[in-house]
Amino acid sequence: MSVVHLCIDFGGTDIKLGLLDAGTPLTTAVLPVLGTPSDLERAAQAADALIAGEGNAPSAVGIAVPGVVERHTGRMLHANAKYDFLATSGLDIRDWASSRFGVPAVVENDARAALAGEMACGVAGGERDVVMITLGTGIGTAAAMGGRLLRGSHDHAGIVGGHVTVDVHAGPCPCGNVGCAELLASTRALRESHPDIDGIDALIASSRTDAASAALLAGYIRVWGATVVTLCHMYDPDLVVLSGGVLRAGAVVAEPVREYVHAHLWASAHRPRFAVPTAPELSVLRGLSALAQHAHHDIPRTPEEAPR
Repeated sequence: MSVVHLCIDFGGTDIKLGLLDAGTPLTTAVLPVLGTPSDLERAAQAADALIAGEGNAPSAVGIAVPGVVERHTGRMLHANAKYDFLATSGLDIRDWASSRFGVPAVVENDARAALAGEMACGVAGGERDVVMITLGTGIGTAAAMGGRLLRGSHDHAGIVGGHVTVDVHAGPCPCGNVGCAELLASTRALRESHPDIDGIDALIASSRTDAASAALLAGYIRVWGATVVTLCHMYDPDLVVLSGGVLRAGAVVAEPVREYVHAHLWASAHRPRFAVPTAPELSVLRGLSALAQHAHHDIPRTPEEAPR
Protein backbone atom coordinates (compact mmCIF):
# COMPACT_ATOMS: atom_id res chain seq x y z
CA MET A 1 0.00 0.00 0.00
CA SER A 2 1.42 3.39 -1.01
CA VAL A 3 2.03 6.13 1.55
CA VAL A 4 1.08 9.48 0.10
CA HIS A 5 2.33 12.82 1.43
CA LEU A 6 0.82 16.22 0.76
CA CYS A 7 3.66 18.70 0.15
CA ILE A 8 3.26 22.47 -0.10
CA ASP A 9 6.16 24.76 -1.03
CA PHE A 10 5.44 28.42 -0.29
CA GLY A 11 7.95 29.92 -2.71
CA GLY A 12 8.93 33.50 -3.41
CA THR A 13 6.91 33.70 -6.63
CA ASP A 14 4.72 30.58 -6.72
CA ILE A 15 3.12 28.16 -4.28
CA LYS A 16 3.86 24.64 -5.49
CA LEU A 17 1.79 21.70 -4.28
CA GLY A 18 2.01 17.99 -4.83
CA LEU A 19 0.86 14.59 -3.67
CA LEU A 20 3.93 12.37 -3.59
CA ASP A 21 4.45 8.64 -3.14
CA ALA A 22 8.03 7.77 -2.09
CA GLY A 23 9.29 10.99 -3.66
CA THR A 24 7.39 10.43 -6.91
CA PRO A 25 4.81 13.12 -7.73
CA LEU A 26 1.35 11.72 -8.37
CA THR A 27 -0.19 15.10 -9.10
CA THR A 28 0.95 18.73 -8.75
CA ALA A 29 -0.40 22.27 -8.92
CA VAL A 30 1.00 25.81 -8.90
CA LEU A 31 -0.54 29.03 -7.57
CA PRO A 32 0.81 32.59 -7.75
CA VAL A 33 1.83 34.13 -4.43
CA LEU A 34 -0.35 37.09 -3.41
CA GLY A 35 1.63 37.93 -0.28
CA THR A 36 -1.46 38.06 1.96
CA PRO A 37 -2.85 35.76 4.67
CA SER A 38 -5.26 34.40 2.06
CA ASP A 39 -2.32 32.44 0.59
CA LEU A 40 -2.72 29.86 3.36
CA GLU A 41 -6.35 29.07 2.62
CA ARG A 42 -5.82 29.31 -1.15
CA ALA A 43 -3.09 26.68 -0.83
CA ALA A 44 -5.30 24.53 1.40
CA GLN A 45 -8.17 24.66 -1.08
CA ALA A 46 -5.85 23.74 -3.94
CA ALA A 47 -4.58 20.84 -1.83
CA ASP A 48 -8.18 19.71 -1.19
CA ALA A 49 -8.71 19.63 -4.95
CA LEU A 50 -5.57 17.55 -5.50
CA ILE A 51 -6.62 15.06 -2.82
CA ALA A 52 -10.15 14.79 -4.22
CA GLY A 53 -8.83 14.31 -7.74
CA GLU A 54 -6.32 11.65 -6.74
CA GLY A 55 -8.70 9.86 -4.37
CA ASN A 56 -5.86 9.02 -2.00
CA ALA A 57 -5.76 10.83 1.35
CA PRO A 58 -2.29 11.84 2.58
CA SER A 59 -0.79 10.29 5.68
CA ALA A 60 1.26 13.40 6.52
CA VAL A 61 1.84 16.95 5.34
CA GLY A 62 5.12 18.73 4.62
CA ILE A 63 5.26 22.54 4.44
CA ALA A 64 8.24 24.57 3.15
CA VAL A 65 8.60 28.30 3.72
CA PRO A 66 11.25 30.84 2.61
CA GLY A 67 12.39 31.81 6.06
CA VAL A 68 13.71 30.67 9.40
CA VAL A 69 11.51 28.08 11.12
CA GLU A 70 11.67 27.45 14.85
CA ARG A 71 11.57 23.67 14.98
CA HIS A 72 10.05 23.36 18.47
CA THR A 73 7.07 25.63 17.79
CA GLY A 74 6.53 25.49 14.02
CA ARG A 75 6.61 29.31 13.90
CA MET A 76 8.48 31.44 11.38
CA LEU A 77 11.06 33.60 13.10
CA HIS A 78 11.86 35.56 9.96
CA ALA A 79 10.42 35.62 6.45
CA ASN A 80 10.88 37.48 3.21
CA ALA A 81 8.50 40.36 2.53
CA LYS A 82 5.71 38.32 0.93
CA TYR A 83 5.41 36.11 4.00
CA ASP A 84 5.89 38.71 6.72
CA PHE A 85 2.34 37.95 7.85
CA LEU A 86 3.47 34.47 8.91
CA ALA A 87 6.38 35.77 10.96
CA THR A 88 4.48 38.62 12.62
CA SER A 89 1.37 36.58 13.40
CA GLY A 90 3.24 33.96 15.42
CA LEU A 91 1.20 31.26 13.70
CA ASP A 92 2.32 27.69 14.40
CA ILE A 93 2.32 26.54 10.77
CA ARG A 94 2.75 22.92 11.77
CA ASP A 95 -0.34 23.00 13.98
CA TRP A 96 -2.28 24.84 11.26
CA ALA A 97 -1.39 22.18 8.66
CA SER A 98 -2.07 19.29 11.01
CA SER A 99 -5.45 20.70 12.05
CA ARG A 100 -6.44 21.68 8.52
CA PHE A 101 -5.71 18.27 6.99
CA GLY A 102 -6.12 16.01 10.03
CA VAL A 103 -2.71 14.33 9.78
CA PRO A 104 0.78 14.89 11.27
CA ALA A 105 2.79 17.72 9.73
CA VAL A 106 6.37 18.96 9.44
CA VAL A 107 7.58 22.46 8.53
CA GLU A 108 10.99 23.28 7.09
CA ASN A 109 12.96 26.06 5.46
CA ASP A 110 12.67 25.71 1.68
CA ALA A 111 16.40 25.46 0.88
CA ARG A 112 16.91 22.88 3.62
CA ALA A 113 13.96 20.90 2.26
CA ALA A 114 15.42 21.12 -1.26
CA LEU A 115 18.70 19.65 -0.04
CA ALA A 116 16.79 16.88 1.75
CA GLY A 117 15.06 16.12 -1.54
CA GLU A 118 18.29 15.86 -3.50
CA MET A 119 19.80 13.65 -0.80
CA ALA A 120 16.72 11.43 -0.73
CA CYS A 121 16.25 10.84 -4.46
CA GLY A 122 18.31 13.30 -6.47
CA VAL A 123 21.83 14.29 -7.47
CA ALA A 124 23.06 14.09 -3.85
CA GLY A 125 21.81 10.55 -3.27
CA GLY A 126 24.24 8.64 -1.04
CA GLU A 127 26.20 11.79 -0.15
CA ARG A 128 26.82 12.73 3.47
CA ASP A 129 28.64 16.07 3.25
CA VAL A 130 26.86 18.45 0.88
CA VAL A 131 26.09 22.14 0.48
CA MET A 132 23.38 23.57 -1.75
CA ILE A 133 22.86 27.04 -3.14
CA THR A 134 19.61 27.99 -4.88
CA LEU A 135 19.81 30.98 -7.21
CA GLY A 136 16.50 32.62 -7.96
CA THR A 137 14.30 35.39 -6.58
CA GLY A 138 16.59 35.23 -3.56
CA ILE A 139 19.65 33.16 -2.74
CA GLY A 140 19.00 30.19 -0.49
CA THR A 141 21.54 27.82 1.01
CA ALA A 142 21.60 24.64 3.07
CA ALA A 143 24.20 22.19 4.35
CA ALA A 144 24.49 18.62 5.54
CA MET A 145 27.40 17.08 7.42
CA GLY A 146 27.73 13.41 8.20
CA GLY A 147 24.37 12.80 6.51
CA ARG A 148 22.49 15.20 8.81
CA LEU A 149 20.85 18.43 7.81
CA LEU A 150 22.40 21.29 9.78
CA ARG A 151 20.01 23.36 11.88
CA GLY A 152 22.09 24.67 14.77
CA SER A 153 21.00 25.66 18.25
CA HIS A 154 18.68 28.38 16.96
CA ASP A 155 17.65 26.89 13.59
CA HIS A 156 19.76 29.27 11.46
CA ALA A 157 22.65 26.97 10.56
CA GLY A 158 23.37 26.63 6.86
CA ILE A 159 20.37 28.57 5.54
CA VAL A 160 21.55 32.20 5.62
CA GLY A 161 24.48 31.81 3.23
CA GLY A 162 22.80 34.20 0.82
CA HIS A 163 23.43 36.88 3.42
CA VAL A 164 27.19 36.60 3.70
CA THR A 165 28.89 39.90 2.89
CA VAL A 166 30.58 39.84 -0.49
CA ASP A 167 31.09 43.63 -0.75
CA VAL A 168 31.55 45.68 2.43
CA HIS A 169 31.21 48.88 0.38
CA ALA A 170 27.78 48.00 -0.97
CA GLY A 171 24.55 49.27 0.50
CA PRO A 172 22.48 47.81 3.32
CA CYS A 173 20.48 44.64 2.80
CA PRO A 174 16.92 44.39 4.17
CA CYS A 175 18.23 41.60 6.41
CA GLY A 176 20.29 44.15 8.38
CA ASN A 177 23.70 43.20 6.97
CA VAL A 178 25.59 45.06 4.23
CA GLY A 179 26.71 43.91 0.81
CA CYS A 180 24.96 40.53 0.94
CA ALA A 181 25.10 38.15 -2.00
CA GLU A 182 21.31 38.19 -2.28
CA LEU A 183 21.28 41.99 -2.33
CA LEU A 184 23.74 42.05 -5.22
CA ALA A 185 23.12 39.00 -7.41
CA SER A 186 19.60 37.58 -7.06
CA THR A 187 17.05 37.81 -9.83
CA ARG A 188 15.19 40.31 -7.63
CA ALA A 189 18.36 42.43 -7.52
CA LEU A 190 18.62 42.27 -11.31
CA ARG A 191 14.99 43.34 -11.68
CA GLU A 192 15.48 46.29 -9.32
CA SER A 193 18.83 47.50 -10.67
CA HIS A 194 18.23 46.82 -14.37
CA PRO A 195 14.48 46.98 -15.08
CA ASP A 196 15.31 47.14 -18.79
CA ILE A 197 16.60 43.54 -18.68
CA ASP A 198 13.79 40.98 -18.79
CA GLY A 199 15.19 38.51 -16.27
CA ILE A 200 18.28 36.38 -15.90
CA ASP A 201 17.58 34.34 -19.03
CA ALA A 202 17.57 37.54 -21.09
CA LEU A 203 20.81 38.67 -19.42
CA ILE A 204 22.51 35.39 -20.25
CA ALA A 205 21.29 35.54 -23.85
CA SER A 206 22.42 39.13 -24.36
CA SER A 207 25.79 38.47 -22.69
CA ARG A 208 26.82 36.50 -25.78
CA THR A 209 26.86 39.61 -27.95
CA ASP A 210 26.77 42.62 -25.61
CA ALA A 211 29.87 43.57 -23.61
CA ALA A 212 27.94 45.39 -20.87
CA SER A 213 25.67 42.38 -20.33
CA ALA A 214 28.66 40.05 -20.30
CA ALA A 215 30.34 42.19 -17.64
CA LEU A 216 27.18 42.24 -15.52
CA LEU A 217 26.80 38.46 -15.76
CA ALA A 218 30.46 37.97 -14.90
CA GLY A 219 29.95 40.08 -11.79
CA TYR A 220 26.99 37.92 -10.77
CA ILE A 221 29.03 34.77 -11.29
CA ARG A 222 31.77 36.16 -9.04
CA VAL A 223 29.20 36.83 -6.30
CA TRP A 224 27.72 33.34 -6.64
CA GLY A 225 31.18 31.80 -6.66
CA ALA A 226 32.30 33.79 -3.60
CA THR A 227 29.20 32.62 -1.73
CA VAL A 228 29.95 29.00 -2.54
CA VAL A 229 33.59 29.46 -1.48
CA THR A 230 32.34 30.64 1.90
CA LEU A 231 30.02 27.64 2.18
CA CYS A 232 32.89 25.30 1.33
CA HIS A 233 35.21 26.94 3.85
CA MET A 234 32.53 26.59 6.52
CA TYR A 235 31.29 23.05 5.84
CA ASP A 236 34.01 21.23 3.83
CA PRO A 237 31.62 19.35 1.50
CA ASP A 238 32.31 16.59 -1.00
CA LEU A 239 29.53 17.90 -3.25
CA VAL A 240 28.08 21.31 -4.11
CA VAL A 241 24.55 21.31 -5.54
CA LEU A 242 23.65 24.32 -7.67
CA SER A 243 19.91 24.81 -8.11
CA GLY A 244 17.18 27.38 -8.64
CA GLY A 245 15.75 29.12 -11.67
CA VAL A 246 19.10 30.58 -12.72
CA LEU A 247 20.37 27.05 -13.34
CA ARG A 248 18.00 26.69 -16.27
CA ALA A 249 21.08 27.98 -18.09
CA GLY A 250 22.95 24.80 -17.09
CA ALA A 251 26.69 24.77 -17.74
CA VAL A 252 26.68 28.41 -18.85
CA VAL A 253 26.36 29.27 -15.16
CA ALA A 254 27.48 26.09 -13.41
CA GLU A 255 30.86 25.75 -15.08
CA PRO A 256 32.18 29.29 -14.42
CA VAL A 257 30.93 29.08 -10.83
CA ARG A 258 32.79 25.79 -10.38
CA GLU A 259 35.94 27.28 -11.91
CA TYR A 260 35.73 30.32 -9.63
CA VAL A 261 35.28 28.18 -6.53
CA HIS A 262 38.14 25.83 -7.33
CA ALA A 263 40.41 28.78 -8.07
CA HIS A 264 39.60 30.66 -4.84
CA LEU A 265 39.37 27.97 -2.17
CA TRP A 266 41.97 27.76 0.58
CA ALA A 267 45.05 26.11 -0.93
CA SER A 268 44.74 22.84 0.99
CA ALA A 269 40.92 22.68 0.85
CA HIS A 270 39.20 19.84 -0.96
CA ARG A 271 37.89 20.78 -4.41
CA PRO A 272 34.32 19.47 -4.29
CA ARG A 273 32.33 18.03 -7.16
CA PHE A 274 29.43 20.06 -8.54
CA ALA A 275 25.98 18.86 -9.60
CA VAL A 276 22.83 20.45 -11.00
CA PRO A 277 19.47 18.72 -10.28
CA THR A 278 17.71 17.26 -13.29
CA ALA A 279 14.33 18.47 -11.96
CA PRO A 280 15.06 21.36 -9.56
CA GLU A 281 11.40 22.34 -9.47
CA LEU A 282 10.72 19.08 -7.59
CA SER A 283 13.57 19.26 -5.06
CA VAL A 284 11.56 20.93 -2.30
CA LEU A 285 8.48 18.73 -2.74
CA ARG A 286 10.61 15.58 -2.69
CA GLY A 287 12.42 16.77 0.41
CA LEU A 288 9.15 17.49 2.18
CA SER A 289 7.93 14.01 1.31
CA ALA A 290 11.09 12.49 2.77
CA LEU A 291 10.79 14.61 5.93
CA ALA A 292 7.07 13.86 6.25
CA GLN A 293 7.85 10.15 6.50
CA HIS A 294 9.14 10.89 10.00
CA ALA A 295 6.06 12.80 11.10
CA HIS A 296 4.34 9.61 12.32
CA HIS A 297 7.20 8.84 14.66
CA ASP A 298 8.14 12.30 15.87
CA ILE A 299 5.05 14.40 16.39
CA PRO A 300 5.33 17.38 16.55
CA ARG A 301 9.12 17.71 16.17
CA THR A 302 10.90 18.26 12.89
CA PRO A 303 13.15 15.24 12.18
CA GLU A 304 16.81 15.77 12.96
CA GLU A 305 18.25 13.45 10.34
CA ALA A 306 18.36 14.02 6.64
CA PRO A 307 17.11 11.14 4.49
CA ARG A 308 19.86 8.75 3.51
